[in-house]
Amino acid sequence: MIHHISVSAKNPQHVAQVLAKVLKGQLAPFPPHPGSYIVFPGDEYGTAVEVYPLGSEILPGTAPNEQCKFVNSDNPSSFTATHAAISVSVTQEEIEQIGMSEGWRVVRCNRDSLFDVIEFWVENRLMIELLTPEMASQYLAFTKQPEKLQEFFATAT
Repeated sequence: MIHHISVSAKNPQHVAQVLAKVLKGQLAPFPPHPGSYIVFPGDEYGTAVEVYPLGSEILPGTAPNEQCKFVNSDNPSSFTATHAAISVSVTQEEIEQIGMSEGWRVVRCNRDSLFDVIEFWVENRLMIELLTPEMASQYLAFTKQPEKLQEFFATAT
């Protein structure tokens, strides 16, 4: 079970505000890393999305029991392989309206004829797969059948 994910953004506060709309959640500053925000949809899983300034990195502590620490890179890439698939209660039309109001790319995609997602391109650089209730049902129908997963990955290689 994934309870939270962190992403980076050029404008963390604005991105957190937009994600709060899509997730129908609340946002707050994230004190451990100044300039960061956290979005809570208030679901039964404690789901959260932390939004850090672009260039943020988390490094391991240097002493045996020292926790991680935040640092900033001066030359971050604009793109990342990090992404998440998140179920939302809003419709495809609402997602498209929110994306259009931001000037962000939004496209409905089919993943190998198994399930659909909406690619929601935050700041046109970070992709989050949003799943409407219908899409989440498709996704769960596929992922909750271990034999289907094994067959898919065995034939995909």
